[in-house]
This record gives sequence, C-alpha cells and structure tokens, in this order.
Amino acid sequence: MTHPFYTIHTHGLIRVAAATPRASVGDTAANAAATIALATQADAQHIDLVVFPELNLTSYALDDLHLQTAQQRATLAAIDSVVAASVTLRPVLLVGAALVRAGRLYNCAVVIARGRVLGVVPKTFLPNYREFYEKRWFASGAGLTGLSIDLGSESVPFGTDLIFAASDLPGLVVHAEICEDYWAPTPPSTAGALAGALICCNLSASNIVIGKAREREMLAAAQSARAVCAYVYSAAGPGESTTEVAWDGQGLIHELGEQLAQSRRFATEPDLVVADVDCERIAQERLRTGTFNDAAAFAGHPETRVRRIAFDHLTNPAVADVGLERVVPRFPFVPNDPARRDEDCYEAFNIQVEALAKRLEAARARTLVIGVSGGLDSTHALIVAAKAMDRLGRPRADILGFTMPGFATGEGTKANAWALMRALGITAEEIDIRPAARRMLEDMRHPFADGAPTYDITFENVQAGLRTDYLFRLANQRGGIVVGTGDLSEMALGWCTYGVGDQMSHYAVNAGVPKTLIQFLIRWCIRTGQYDAATDAILSTIVAQEISPELVPAGADGALQSTESMIGPYALNDFFAHYVIRYGLAPSKIAFLAWHAWRDAESGAWPADLPATARVAYDLSTITAWLERFLQRFFATSQFKRSALPNGPKVSGGGALSPRGDWRAPSDGTARVWIDELRSAVPQAEPGHLA
Repeated sequence: MTHPFYTIHTHGLIRVAAATPRASVGDTAANAAATIALATQADAQHIDLVVFPELNLTSYALDDLHLQTAQQRATLAAIDSVVAASVTLRPVLLVGAALVRAGRLYNCAVVIARGRVLGVVPKTFLPNYREFYEKRWFASGAGLTGLSIDLGSESVPFGTDLIFAASDLPGLVVHAEICEDYWAPTPPSTAGALAGALICCNLSASNIVIGKAREREMLAAAQSARAVCAYVYSAAGPGESTTEVAWDGQGLIHELGEQLAQSRRFATEPDLVVADVDCERIAQERLRTGTFNDAAAFAGHPETRVRRIAFDHLTNPAVADVGLERVVPRFPFVPNDPARRDEDCYEAFNIQVEALAKRLEAARARTLVIGVSGGLDSTHALIVAAKAMDRLGRPRADILGFTMPGFATGEGTKANAWALMRALGITAEEIDIRPAARRMLEDMRHPFADGAPTYDITFENVQAGLRTDYLFRLANQRGGIVVGTGDLSEMALGWCTYGVGDQMSHYAVNAGVPKTLIQFLIRWCIRTGQYDAATDAILSTIVAQEISPELVPAGADGALQSTESMIGPYALNDFFAHYVIRYGLAPSKIAFLAWHAWRDAESGAWPADLPATARVAYDLSTITAWLERFLQRFFATSQFKRSALPNGPKVSGGGALSPRGDWRAPSDGTARVWIDELRSAVPQAEPGHLA
C-alpha cells in the first residue's frame, strides 16, 4: 500500500494495451490459449484494458471455412475458455470472434470482464474490394440496436449501440469498432465518442502492404484528434494464413492526435504495447471544444441512443504505485524529436516575424523601437525584428535599439547588447538612466538617494519604469512603435512591472512564447544559419548566461540577482503553465506528472541537444513548493497585468494569455481552490519516492 497520490487511477489515467498474439489458421483452442496468456501477462502489468486483433479467436483469413459448423462451435468453446480464465484477471478484454445470430454470421468484438461477457459489437462496414471478400461470409451490423445474443446459457447485449463503462473507475468508458469501420467516412467510433466513450478501440486484421502502416497511424491519430478520445488499435500478426496476403501485427495507442506507443511489427513473439491514457485530459479537452458539443447536437445526441453497459472493474481496489507507462516531456512546449522541434521552431519564429511585419505596416511606422538589455527576451525580440525588416525589404537601420544601463547593469550583458546591435546592423544608442533614476528617488525621498543601500521594489521599478518612459517617448519622437520583450512565462508568473516594457508596449511580439521555447528558438536560429557567424557567436553567449533582471547590485560575493532563485526554475514554471493553461488539470495531477518527469536526472524526456546543466532532478517537496508559488502568482496576483496586455501573436498550441484570446479570468480572483487541492492531495515527502 502507498499514498493514493502515487497511483495512476487517482489522476484519471487508465492503462491500456494493444495485444498481438501468435495467430493460427483456424486453431481456435490455440488462439484461446494465446489470448489467455497475454491477458495473464497484462494482469501482471496492472493493465485495465486489452484490445486484441479482429477475429483473433476464430482466425481471420479462413475464407469459406467461416461457414463451417465445426468452426463456429469451436469459436464458442474458445470464448468460454477466455471467459473462464478472466474471472481472476484485472483487464477488460476485447476479443474478436465470428458469431451466428438469427441465421446470419457476424464479425464481432466480444467484451469480457471478470468472468462474464459484457456485450457483443458486430462490425458495421464490411470491405468487399481488392483482396477483401467479407460480404461473402458476414452480415453487416448496421442498424442493429437494442438486441441480444445467446452465448451458451447467457443472453448478452448485442448491437452497434453499446459502450462499456466501469462503475468504479471514472474514465474507463470504452467503445469498440472493427477494422474497416475506421476506414469508413463515418466511423462508428465517432458516435461512440459523442455518446461519452473516452477510449475507442479497433480490433483489426488488416493485412500489410507497402505504406499501409503509415495509413493506419494517420487514421488512428486523426480519429483520436477528431473524436477527442484515446484510440487503441490492434492488427493481426504472424500466424494468420499467408495464402494471398501477409500480416505485421501493428499495435497503436493514440491520445488526442498524439501517438503514445507503437508495437514491434513483424515480431515472431507475442507482444503487448502498453500506455497510460489520460482520460481526465480527454474529458477536459471536450469541455474546451465547443465543436465537440455541437457535433453531438447535430448527430441527434448519440448518448440518448446507446446502451451504457456498466460493470465493476476494481474488485480489489488496492492503492499501489504501479509506475507510469507514459512519456512525460520535461519541456511540453518543445518537442523532443529533433525534426519536429525544427519544424515547430521554424513555425514559431515565422509567426512572430510575420505578425510584427504586419503590425509595422499597419501602423505605418517609420521605425521599430526596442530596449536591448543583452538578456534573453530582448535578444529574441530584436532578432525577430531584424527578420521582419528583411521580409519587408526595409533597412535594419530602421530598428532603433537602446541600451539603458541602470544601477546594476553588468558589463557583460551591456557588452553583449552592443555587440548584438552592431552585428545586426541596427541603429544603436545608449541612454544612461541612472541620473534620472537618482533624481526620481530623491524626489520620492527614497533612502537610496541618501546613500542607504535600500534595494526594494521601488528601487527596482524606478529603473524599469524609466526605461519604458524613454522608449515610448523615443517612439513618439522618431515615428516608431515600441516592440515589447516580455514572454509568456513572465506573463504567467506576473514577473513583470505593470506598465513597463516587459508588460506594456505597442506590440508584444514575445507574449505567446514561453521562456523555454525562446531558448530553443535562439539555438535554432544559430543552428539553421538565420544570421551570420558574428551574430551567432553573440547569440550563443547570451543564451548560455544566467537569467537576471539586473536591477539590484551584485552581493558581497559577486553573485548577480537571480530570477530563478526567486520565482523558481523556468523549466518547472513552463511545465506548470502548460497543464494549467492548456488543459486545466488539478494541481495534484500536475505535481504527479512533474514528479515523473523530474524526479531524477534520467527521468522524463528531453531534447537530445539539451545542455547537460539542464539535466537536473527535483524531488516532490521541491516541485510542490514551486508549484504552490506558481499557483499563487498565476491565479491571485498576476491576472490584472494580463488583462491589460497589448496585442501580440499567439504562437504555441499550448495556449496564450491574452484576454482577447485563450485566457479570460477575473483580475481579483483567488488561488485558494488550487492551493487547497494541492495541499490536501499531495503527501509529505516519503522515503523511496524522492530523487
């Protein structure tokens, strides 16, 4: 036994598997034994649902042998064997069998759990083209609803109107369709999902030809995205008859368009491909997608026309940590796959460039005005501005870059700012704000003006505010617009001064880009040669330096003011922001996912070119401490700043924080609901669960 926090079911995760048993050519006893063996293995792996291939008990490629009485009776015996074995097994089993009802033979999915058949779903669409001749043997299940079928002494629900829902495990709501059903323009799983099924399953035979594996992946990804569901697909593997065709045994698990797992194809040994699907995430996505609700209405609300077959799943609801069968990216805004990451970086960068170019044209501005600190955000805003000018065929000299050293500006960052401006060929100037800041502090009777080293929020914001005052007045003077530098991470945390350059501008070009993505975007610019070698060298230096606002002088030890020591690591904060903004997950669930991603130096998933210094570990107590701080800042203290955001482009599908876009919230809200949930659901540090 362990704390419920560590169990997948606590967080709406359901463990599913696509099974590839060793097939046979009509040996139903062997098929039943292979099915039971994999079901037993699945039980040992704490799997909740196993999907087998089409007709896996009967065998698929039997041709006219499907119409033999002996074969039909042997299939019933195979079902009985699996049902008997399932009494003590955890998983719900979806097995394939050819069954006779009312003088017709149907290609069926048989749903078995804990020693009983819950229901039988006949195949709707029967392929009868090229190598397929299913209409020669089978009848379609189209239109068959509200019926039953006799299996031995039992009468069980039969029809295409069935979904199966665990009464004791929210999320385990299952729909079954068979092979050709999801090649059809109107897959039955669409209606199943609209009726409430969260996990749609496909029992498939699907012989293999060149390119078909890619087609299956495309269909499974598309259906899981379109129907807002998880999709589990299992194709027949080696052992089926190769008289005319061959088999590869492809198993796929997708969730909301994303592939979670795929089996080994052409494997000679039986296989289970396993993943934990996030049914809470699916349910939340449906709440956010009005089109899903409209589709249900246009379809006549399928939930009013289905039979929801209830069953008890957790007969022994022991609380156990069974791990997590799911890759949790440490950087959810940054793909781990290098090719996909390059595609995303290309799109993100060009979204920003296109957006800024359009705003420059629409404003009929002669110049772009930007404060260049030598830090990460202003650097990225500046290189975007340079590309925008290039795209418009305008000289980069129309970009007016100002470095404005204050009381704590480091020589290194100031030098970087100058070097970058020169390398890009913009018009560069320096305005020392210290005399004006000192005068303002004197007028305010601030202790610093009398020589006392008082580095409070007023001391910091006098500098930040003056920089913004200069930029706006310079833009007035020189016919320009001020380019904002603040990023999505700062907007989420409220780590910006109200009314100054990282919160207020004429156009907030970085507002849709989180800090972690900005770092990778700059690296992408270097790697893909967006600028010249001199610029690349400066960008490399900037992206490697510690993030600091440089508003307070270095301490006696020479250490600079560190942003992340005050608000937490940006990598963690971006992780939290992604799951709060995009999916609305409970804080305890976010902590659970973060713990799996960060609990040791090797956990989670990260891009291969991530610097070794970023491959760190955080224990649960550290994660929850920073998460609580994030929740307080996000929900209670920062919304008023986001409510006044200037225009800026949405960049990431993970969400944006503009009040005119993805995020609308009251400026006077409270974080209590989220913090209470976190504190009540997450345990104190327990031995064996910390890095």
